Amino acid sequence: QLPLVESGGGLVQPGESLRLSCAVSGFTVEQDSIGWFRQAPGKEREAISCIGTITGIMDFSDSVKGRFTISTDNNNKTVYLQMNTLKPEDTAVYYCAGRRGRGCTSYIFLYDTWGQGTQVTVSS
Repeated sequence: QLPLVESGGGLVQPGESLRLSCAVSGFTVEQDSIGWFRQAPGKEREAISCIGTITGIMDFSDSVKGRFTISTDNNNKTVYLQMNTLKPEDTAVYYCAGRRGRGCTSYIFLYDTWGQGTQVTVSS
């Protein structure tokens, strides 16, 4: 079983919403951190938001502020990224990643386990 598996991506029109899911195995938000990241074509990977031990929820991206929200289910087995009012510039591959035994950070290289990614395309 893969430790982190993303789902929920797809093609949507500008202004619509999507909810991404990250199925978590071997991590807990009580002891670890799970973050959402994205990478658009030709651009560096960007940290969006994270939830985890010590730090709780941390939001890193000004470009999605007020539109994207991270959360977990009651069992902390799934970490969600609710994305509202999507824009064409949100088009990217979205990844979740885990950081074992540490709180959230915007330093992407400190996350040691990554999912395979899910494509989000926002286009009319």
